[in-house]
Amino acid sequence: MIDYKTALDEIYSTLKNAPNKGKVARYIPELAQIDPNNFAIYLNTLNDGAYGVGHIDTKFSIQSISKVLTLSKAFALKGNAIWERVGVEPSGNPFNHISLLEQEQGIPRNPFINSGAIVIADILVSTLKNPKADFLNYVRELANDNSIDYNYKVAESEKNTGFKNYAITNLLKSFNNLHNDVDEVLDFYFHQCAIEMDCKQLNTTFHLFANQGKCIKNKTHLDISKLKRVNAIMLMCGFYDQAGDFAFDVGLPGKSGVGGGIIAVLPNQYIITTWAPGLNKKGNSLLGLQALELFTTKTQQSIF
Repeated sequence: MIDYKTALDEIYSTLKNAPNKGKVARYIPELAQIDPNNFAIYLNTLNDGAYGVGHIDTKFSIQSISKVLTLSKAFALKGNAIWERVGVEPSGNPFNHISLLEQEQGIPRNPFINSGAIVIADILVSTLKNPKADFLNYVRELANDNSIDYNYKVAESEKNTGFKNYAITNLLKSFNNLHNDVDEVLDFYFHQCAIEMDCKQLNTTFHLFANQGKCIKNKTHLDISKLKRVNAIMLMCGFYDQAGDFAFDVGLPGKSGVGGGIIAVLPNQYIITTWAPGLNKKGNSLLGLQALELFTTKTQQSIF
């Protein structure tokens, strides 16, 4: 039996005083204020309990991690029709890259780069009666936690500085791959990225991706076929132009966000969350990546 607690304690002790913690995201003013010394690891196994170390109760903006949740909701609602508007291939480019979108006639390479996530947001704006409220309620239901909310200051900060996202969204509109008003879709998108959780809440929210599509309340939100595909996209595309490195070094489906969070799952075994707001040059949490590589190396547990 694996001693998960000792493994997490050793990893935390090894990394917490690392001289290089990366740099916090400064292009979103609200995120620039976050203390780079924050660091947390939280593991929830499906059969052997939960273990955490560090700032596991401190809330942070989940940012692009939310793209997995919007994808799962859109996929559940619209099925395979969503793949007519967005692909499933790794982009090999930064998350906010524009030229590839133009080359490929307005069809984003995958749903986790910004252009793809904005198409998914457009689908939800078209489908949900009250998009922001309904999506937040979906997240709360997954986590069984009604205290989860948007950080409205972060959403406003993104709205005021998200010039590249406006460019991407207008480009999508020019290719007829956006069905709603640009400002309406981006308002939803900025809010989804501004959802705020701590490591434990985020971990619980992602329970279904390790537990055959069933959330913590044992309600099925994704059938097995759809779950397999979302997890596959996390493995291939969850870390932008560092996705191959993550699969090679860690070997788990996962997703990062520029708020410093990372979520990863080993289906039928565990969900693990890390939070360290300092990022590397690719926009992924520097300590989070190192912690997850150490974890799967120590436990010898990955999908491979």
